[in-house]
Amino acid sequence: MMADSRSRIRWIAAMVASALLLPAGYASAQSALPPDRVVGPAGAFKIPTTGSVPNAAIADYPTDVTADYVFGCMASNGNTRTALEQCSCSFDVVASLLRYERYVEASTFLSMGQVTGEKGVLFRTSAEAKSAVGDLRRAQAEAEIRCFD
Repeated sequence: MMADSRSRIRWIAAMVASALLLPAGYASAQSALPPDRVVGPAGAFKIPTTGSVPNAAIADYPTDVTADYVFGCMASNGNTRTALEQCSCSFDVVASLLRYERYVEASTFLSMGQVTGEKGVLFRTSAEAKSAVGDLRRAQAEAEIRCFD
């Protein structure tokens, strides 16, 4: 069931991106089926294709976190189909290298580190903060190498 929801998220993100980026009427001409499915005779059955089943690490990430990462990445890299594919790939790499709990720690340190003054200094300078953020940065660097030409 989790693999199916992952496929649906990618398909929904692709449909949203196409609806926002393509001229009116163009999106309606697109297939109503997710791109990672093969349709049998007369649409009788669907078979998942290679790569549509996530590994255990990716499956641990909630859907909203996956979508948030991909949408944030697309905002930074352009709202194009290419950016969608690269950002989805980037998320897959980060999720395969970083446990979800560690991702949450790093994200929290980054977010709280933006607080100005003494209140945010602990989140910017502690050894735990530096370690967690460093792990996230290394995973993102690996994702950049693998996914962005």
